Amino acid sequence: MSKEMSTADAISMKKKSQFGDFVRRFKKNKGGIVGLLIIVMFLICALFPAQLVGEDYYSQDLSNRYCHPNAEHIFGTDELGRDVLTRMVWGARTSLEISLSAVAVSCILGTIVGCIAGFYGGVTDNILMRIMDVLMAIPSTLLGISIVAAFGSSIYVLIFAMGISSIAGFSRICRSSVITIRDQEYIEAARATGASDFRIITKYVLPNALAPIIVQISMSIAASILSISGLSFIGLGVPAPTPEWGSMLSNGRQVIRDHAYIVIFPGVAIMLAVFAFNLLGDGLRDALDPRLKS
Repeated sequence: MSKEMSTADAISMKKKSQFGDFVRRFKKNKGGIVGLLIIVMFLICALFPAQLVGEDYYSQDLSNRYCHPNAEHIFGTDELGRDVLTRMVWGARTSLEISLSAVAVSCILGTIVGCIAGFYGGVTDNILMRIMDVLMAIPSTLLGISIVAAFGSSIYVLIFAMGISSIAGFSRICRSSVITIRDQEYIEAARATGASDFRIITKYVLPNALAPIIVQISMSIAASILSISGLSFIGLGVPAPTPEWGSMLSNGRQVIRDHAYIVIFPGVAIMLAVFAFNLLGDGLRDALDPRLKS
């Protein structure tokens, strides 16, 4: 009994040590820290918009149209007299909600496909990867436009469209990691004990293939925010009056010369969000790379 306890304690200490090493390496990456802080700021805006700016993001005041930034309206007002700052904060919730949900869908489906293809190989691998090749051959924005045009413009359709377009990237990354793991000695030992394929994949293969998947998640969120903003900009994104950064850019493009602030502030928000997730992805990649442990 004591021997089993000591073994469990050793495993627990090893996991804590590995996590501590990861945290120390990540702290050394200044870009990753900056990206994380910016993301935390956007998450606070997305989680507590009503507490930060109130819930009145849809009311119109036509007598106060195109009011330039001032003490009452820090970011000014739009073509309908709505406060730009309020709509930007609520737009953070919309953009992050859709992008995180879409990446979750693509990560789950892509990881399942990648694990099956990499673990079994052969005909199964060829069939699944050829399907992924077809998805990769279609530009994500074009695929999103096609799906939204076919099923209509809504948040759920956007999540589905963005999720489908990113499956191939996750499946490729997961497959390459699984291929390097499936022939390791501990996998052979698990097979010798009679463990099922499902147990081997979920308990031994997938946990050791998570590092590149985590980095891909961060990068995919940035790409998803850009794609969602692009679809909203051309009128195929989130339906009005729900605030979204891309639709705010679209609404302000006609008056960009006289009222540039309407376009500048949402554009800066998109840029910062994409920049932050890319910085975080770079920081996670460097911290999770075993070759950089020394």
